[in-house]
Amino acid sequence: MKALIQRVSSAKVEVAGNTVGEIGGGILLLLGVEKTDTQEVALRLINKVLGYRIFADDEGKMNLNVQQMEGELLVVSQFTLVADTKKGTRPGFSKGASPEVGEQLYDFFVQQCAKQISTQTGRYCKDMAVSLVNDGPVTFMLEVN
Repeated sequence: MKALIQRVSSAKVEVAGNTVGEIGGGILLLLGVEKTDTQEVALRLINKVLGYRIFADDEGKMNLNVQQMEGELLVVSQFTLVADTKKGTRPGFSKGASPEVGEQLYDFFVQQCAKQISTQTGRYCKDMAVSLVNDGPVTFMLEVN
């Protein structure tokens, strides 16, 4: 499971021109689910994301996590994060979870996050327009296994 997280001052997701998820300050999280991922992996990644210290403290150092700064979370599914890009010029998607398993783990991930922080989402397997104001910019790829 991979999460590309971006510290944002705002972000939103639209499907067919309608806003389906929107946050102020916090984290935009693009989530990729692999075949081998489980709920236990999802929980480890949630703990890492919510505990990741990417927000400035009073001294300007990245010492605060999203919960400490009372931020929000916008989770967007993005299967292309788990693409194999090592060879050639066309990505391979053999490592990605099936749509059914991917959706189940995505839904689980979102539900578990929502228990701990204000969480908005995109729509699984939909064509989405994601817009954001990247704060910093600050962007990290987080992985757990």
